[in-house]
Amino acid sequence: MLSDTLGLEEKKKKTPGSIIDYVKSSEKQRQLHTKTMRIVVFSQIFGGAGLAAGVTVGALLAKDMLGTDGYAGVPTALFTLGSAGAALFVGRLSQRLGRRAGLATGFMAGGLGAIGVVLAALFNNIPLLFLSLLIYGAGTATNLQARYAGTDLALPTHRAKAISMAMVSTTFGAVAGPNLVNLTGEVATSIGAPPLSGPFMLAAVAYIIAGLIIFFFLRPDPFIVAKAIADVQHANATPNSLEQSHAQEDMVNKKGIIVGAAVMVLTQIVMIAIMTMTPVHMQHHGYGLGEVGIVIGIHVAAMFLPSPITGILVDKFGYKMMSYASGLTLLLSGLLAAFAPDDSMVMLILALAFLGLGWNFGLISGTAAIVDATPPRVRAKTQGAVDVLIALAGASGGVLSGMVVAQSSFSTLSLIGSFLALLLIPVVVWSRKKND
Repeated sequence: MLSDTLGLEEKKKKTPGSIIDYVKSSEKQRQLHTKTMRIVVFSQIFGGAGLAAGVTVGALLAKDMLGTDGYAGVPTALFTLGSAGAALFVGRLSQRLGRRAGLATGFMAGGLGAIGVVLAALFNNIPLLFLSLLIYGAGTATNLQARYAGTDLALPTHRAKAISMAMVSTTFGAVAGPNLVNLTGEVATSIGAPPLSGPFMLAAVAYIIAGLIIFFFLRPDPFIVAKAIADVQHANATPNSLEQSHAQEDMVNKKGIIVGAAVMVLTQIVMIAIMTMTPVHMQHHGYGLGEVGIVIGIHVAAMFLPSPITGILVDKFGYKMMSYASGLTLLLSGLLAAFAPDDSMVMLILALAFLGLGWNFGLISGTAAIVDATPPRVRAKTQGAVDVLIALAGASGGVLSGMVVAQSSFSTLSLIGSFLALLLIPVVVWSRKKND
């Protein structure tokens, strides 16, 4: 016990004076939280634009370069697989050096990957395309990891709201991206590159700008301040309360982590699978790139725009109730996509809007569960590990979606998604029984 106390006192002494100022003042903590949210919001606007390229034209670019629909889901699988490794790296880097180091590195890597995709399309180099898509996935992972930065100094009762604010800012860039497909295609054509490489040019610029914003302005680092607050609180605790605090800290809420991860994994599989094949499905039925951009733009808006309301609902009713809502919304989306007439763009828009909304419910609910279940000592590392599972789930959904559609139909894929969405309900019911 004495060694624990001495160790905490040593941490307190090593904490920089600038950080100690924030540790001692709740007002300065509030100001830093507000500043952090502004920086995260600004960076996420650009991050969303970077994210949109792969979502909108990744499958179409692969279809053109590979000459078959069967592997159209490979780009989504690759950049989500790349985001798995990046999520683990960004999470561990954030745990050691803070959010600034982790997020800036991830965004810059995503920008370099997008540049590689452009070069691969320019020279019709498939191995370079695959490698670049893996690296491009770092931007996707970082986009998601940024949502945690807003929770570091947020009050426990406002964490879901903080998550939602980080997510909603992604909407502006993510919606603009798909609707700039034709314009960026013209820019690409003007310099002799394939039109479908245009959105990745936008992604490269957007991700790099997002990384620079985080690198230069996210000071002091909110996660480092949050860890310092926890260390000083332990150092100032009495021996009995310190022992109790250590016991609570070591008892990570594994149930909360399991449920949060399961909710996010299932929603990610369903969303990625249906979203990936929608552009290909539309192209098969005579829709142009502009119409694909509209549908995907509305889908992405539904993924992020409702976030403030979702955050309030999660804070008020709890993540379990909103997980039920996620499953039912995704079920409705899958049914609409499965039975929509091939020539009905309105039905496709509704299906993809509900798909985005269901994902939004699930991601914010699951994220809130993970944050509540982990202490600062292991929080960023655990968040990164969970996001690895989410990314792997997305990769699986992406690659399998193309195979399912090639062997069967888009309707079959959508019905499979509906079934998976229903699994959310027994997962949450199980968690309630375990708590009784």
